[in-house]
Amino acid sequence: MNDYISFFKPTIGDEEIRDVTACLKSGWLTTGKFAKQFETDFAKYMGAEFAVALSSCTAALHLALEAVGLQEGELVLVPTLTFAATAEVVRYFKAIPVLVDCNESDFCMNMDEAENILERISRGDTVPGVKLGHKGVKAIIPVHYGGQAVDVVKCLELCKKYNLKLVEDCAHCCPAYYKDADGEWRMVGSSADIACYSFYANKTITTGEGGMAVTNDEALADRMRVMSLHGISKDAWKRFSKEGSWYYEIVAPGFKYNMPDTAAAIGVNQLKKAENFYKARKEVAAKLTAALAGIDGITLPIEREDAKHSWHLYVIRINKNICEISRNTLIEKLTEANIGSSVHYTPLHMHPYYIEKFDFKPSDFPVATKLFHEIVSLPIYPTLTDDEIARIADTIKSTVNAYRKR
Repeated sequence: MNDYISFFKPTIGDEEIRDVTACLKSGWLTTGKFAKQFETDFAKYMGAEFAVALSSCTAALHLALEAVGLQEGELVLVPTLTFAATAEVVRYFKAIPVLVDCNESDFCMNMDEAENILERISRGDTVPGVKLGHKGVKAIIPVHYGGQAVDVVKCLELCKKYNLKLVEDCAHCCPAYYKDADGEWRMVGSSADIACYSFYANKTITTGEGGMAVTNDEALADRMRVMSLHGISKDAWKRFSKEGSWYYEIVAPGFKYNMPDTAAAIGVNQLKKAENFYKARKEVAAKLTAALAGIDGITLPIEREDAKHSWHLYVIRINKNICEISRNTLIEKLTEANIGSSVHYTPLHMHPYYIEKFDFKPSDFPVATKLFHEIVSLPIYPTLTDDEIARIADTIKSTVNAYRKR
């Protein structure tokens, strides 16, 4: 039996272990000097003024919407092909996630469809999941699917035209790049009111669990920082340090979203390696593409000319016109070959909660519905070996050939 090829594998070095150990020995495990260093380093890396280290990207998205003032009954545009967090944070406010279909080419939010939806809402027309009597559109949360940037230029145009806040879900991007309206390369997230990043275990850099909110607006950063620690007016960790004071004031009913130093100690060192990880993932993606390129029956992921992919995910599609295998059967065959895989994602409009709450139908989002039945996410990480890539390709090739239409 071949060794198991994990779907993801974090790259943890001696530096991370050293600093986590130092943190544990210091006696200070919650938010402290490592978290503050991580914030400073991450803001600099992203070319932003401010960064707030948090317990997850979900926390970052939640605080971002709170900071921009989302209210009950307001609308937020969200892609249907995304993870639960992107839309559920909208529901935290009893606001309404307006789902948008995706592009078939890159799986990102279709900005032309987003524009069509905004025009219809502005005219007072109905759109799927939205009943009349709402309070208007507040924001848009695009997701850079798999690490491929959305059409940021078009998104910014829509935000300007309809006076929307831009909160970018950059959970798959550290780093990724796009070309701005002047043709210059920019870091994904640099144009948002607030950009939100994930450091979950399978992300391009990791802290195990964790996230970051990044902004150039000091008022937004201050609000998120306060709300991340129960609405307390000063950093809680300073209350128990020699330079702090026992006294504090609660200025708002906040949350408990701060990042502990044990996680930040990992993040500080992961960030130093982010560029090396990025280059390695690009190389692995290129090798996967070369190995899979000759297999008739699957469609490979693309990297658009106006964007630089982070390659957090490597997602193939089954071509139903050539191959009769189902997506689930292909995953079963990979599992039998001791190869991990996954699906990103079951579109939101196909989940029971959103069907029951908003009466969505598969036909409301035809592209995402179609893609869901065709997509498989393959292993991709810096330490994936050439032999493992060959095994993945050989397994897919033999499986697809066995199910080829005659």
